[in-house]
Amino acid sequence: MDYETRFAEAVDKVRGEGRYRVFAHLERVAGRFPRARNHGPGPDEVVVWCSNDYLGQGCNLDVIEAGRAAMAAMGAGSGGTRNISGTNDLHVRLERRLAELHGKPAALLFTSGFVSNAATLSMLGRLFPGLVIFSDALNHASMIEGIRHSGAHKRIWRHNDLGHLESLLAAEDQDVPKLIAFESVYSMDGDVAPIHAVCDLADRYGAMTYLDEVHAVGLYGATGGGISERDRAADRITIIEGTLAKAFGCMGGYIAASVACTDAIRCSAPGFIFTTSLPPSVTGAALASVDHVSGDNALRIRHQERARRLKERLRAEGLPVMSSDTHIVPVLVGDPVLAKAATDRLMQRHGVYIQPINYPTVPKGTERLRITPSPHHGDDLMDALVSALDETWSALGIAREPGAQAALAVA
Repeated sequence: MDYETRFAEAVDKVRGEGRYRVFAHLERVAGRFPRARNHGPGPDEVVVWCSNDYLGQGCNLDVIEAGRAAMAAMGAGSGGTRNISGTNDLHVRLERRLAELHGKPAALLFTSGFVSNAATLSMLGRLFPGLVIFSDALNHASMIEGIRHSGAHKRIWRHNDLGHLESLLAAEDQDVPKLIAFESVYSMDGDVAPIHAVCDLADRYGAMTYLDEVHAVGLYGATGGGISERDRAADRITIIEGTLAKAFGCMGGYIAASVACTDAIRCSAPGFIFTTSLPPSVTGAALASVDHVSGDNALRIRHQERARRLKERLRAEGLPVMSSDTHIVPVLVGDPVLAKAATDRLMQRHGVYIQPINYPTVPKGTERLRITPSPHHGDDLMDALVSALDETWSALGIAREPGAQAALAVA
């Protein structure tokens, strides 16, 4: 077999569908977020409008200094897996802080949010033989991966459709173990799960609940505990999963739950046991960021104001903003080739960086630009963005009818 030809054919297929991904060659500038140096086509400096570093904490000089101090004190690496030589004081302190953030007795760190979802969900199926997992249709790929490897029976419920979820729960044997897995904020559409209503069904049918808060932690709730804190529902959730890589601007994932639950995962999940732990620079920076973000509610208020303001400005220009209840601002394009052309034009002519979102991240026909304004995007930057999008939509002939395109996005 000609292996190299097979690899090339796989790439050609993606290119032919117009969804080949090209990485922007950028260099973030500490202390100057959202500006970045550009090493690719276009101006030398660009403004980033699509970062998941939602609050700019990755470039916060105090957070950087905390990471630097931790590395100077403890070294560059952690020394190995947590079981061998890789647990240090910062891991312990950060886990305690994250448990406190979510009002849970314990927390457990992983190397990424993907790993925390995949490792935890995969183990739950082994810990509970016969487990049935009820998964929201729009759950993240990491959750799907974990469920797939769990060995559990899987039931997919239509996105945020409580009636469908209840019908699936009611159809199962009442004595089998059950888990409802869902997200608080869905990152591509920006909509929110009805957490209390899901928990009501979990109570009624004897199910555990697993809530992915990665796009909400740090951003919602009085102390940044996420939608579950905002809605006063955290105590009803069995396992809350979060990340250090978005609102906290660092790296890593975690779960927060009971002592028994976190200990069971710690003792059994290969994704935890056999992975080198997070280095001191990351854990030190993350601990500083969690403390800073948790105590600065004004930062969250400013973040929400920026998102609302941008949606208003884009609608006023007749640009097809998709409906969103959160800080996610999706602008529908509906075609992968046009989406790529739009982002290239924005970068090269206007110094605006927004990555196109294509299939399989979103369904075909709903390709979009996903904009994530931060507290650091001032009115001047917003004015420039709206002007650039208006020019780009006109130059490329992209449709502006928000009603028709929003309907397409839901279909």
